[in-house]
Parts: sequence; C-alpha cells; structure tokens
Amino acid sequence: MPTVAPETQAGERYATQVGELWSELSQTLARLDSIAAEPDLLDEDETVAALRGLQYRLHTAGESTLGLSPPASAETAHTELAAALAGARDATGEVAEAADLHGCQGVDAILHEWRGALFRVRLARLRLTGGNPPGAPAQSQRPRLAAPVAASALTIGGTAAFAIGATAGPWPLWVIGMLAVCVSLLLYRP
Repeated sequence: MPTVAPETQAGERYATQVGELWSELSQTLARLDSIAAEPDLLDEDETVAALRGLQYRLHTAGESTLGLSPPASAETAHTELAAALAGARDATGEVAEAADLHGCQGVDAILHEWRGALFRVRLARLRLTGGNPPGAPAQSQRPRLAAPVAASALTIGGTAAFAIGATAGPWPLWVIGMLAVCVSLLLYRP
C-alpha cells in the first residue's frame, strides 16, 4: 500500500473539514440572502428573531473556521474566510439591531453593506477552493482540432462518395462513402 505524504493528508483532511463547514453554512447564507433580497420582511418580528439565530450560526461557523489548521498554501484564503465570516456576523447583528429598533426603514442605510458582507463570505470560500466550486469540473484543457477536422473531412468525403456512387452506379464507391461516414462518427464524439 503506497504511503501518502503528511502534507497531502493534512490538505485532504482540511478540504473535508471545509466542505463540512460549507454544507452547514450554505443554508444559513441562502436564508440571509433571501432576507436581504426582500428587506420588507424585516418589519416582521419573526424575521428579526430568525436573523439573530442566523447571526449565531455565522458566529459558530467562524469559531469552527478558527479551529481548523489549513495547509501552508491555503493560510491566506483561510484567514480571509474567517474575517469574512466575522464581518458577515457583525453586519447581520447590525441589521437585526436596526430592524428591531426602526423596522425595515432603519436598515436602508446599511443594507448594501450587509449584502456585501454576505458576498464576501462566498468570495472567500471561492478563493479557498481555488476558484472551482465543489462539484464543478476543473478547467478543461484546450481541445485538439485534429479529431474534429478529420471527422469533418471523412463526413464530407464519404457523403460525396456515397452520392456519386449512388447516382453513377458503381456500388463499391457508395459503400466506401458509407464506411467513411461511419468511421467519422467513431473518430470524434463531442
């Protein structure tokens, strides 16, 4: 059984921990984004109470982030995520306080700042994962043109050979045309 370097193991463990953290945090951010999209909801007492609970979830996520040990390559992005979570927690608290005192009209002055703090959390996570959200394929390599060009040439040539063979009569020519088209289908599949 091959051994795995300690740095690789730490990186994999860290990635798993960040994935677990994000799976818990994504629902919180989605709920906060939906409230931020409709600030009129802040006139309702249950929305303000929900904001307090969501603020606490941001707080616990921030504490969980501080408990993780990132690999050396991710330290800067990890620090940015922790700071973004703290900023979102504080901004959510300010919004809850303003909504509690003045309703949705009291939030107008800080609404964009709050949305920016929530966006900063998503941006920090994106930077931490290297620009690819989980489940997204890595950047594909540039496709080679040889296979599509050859398949196109076989298709055009095979079609012409089939048409000439079918109208002029020499059956081997139209058979070759059909085979060329079939080979082009096997040669390149997008």
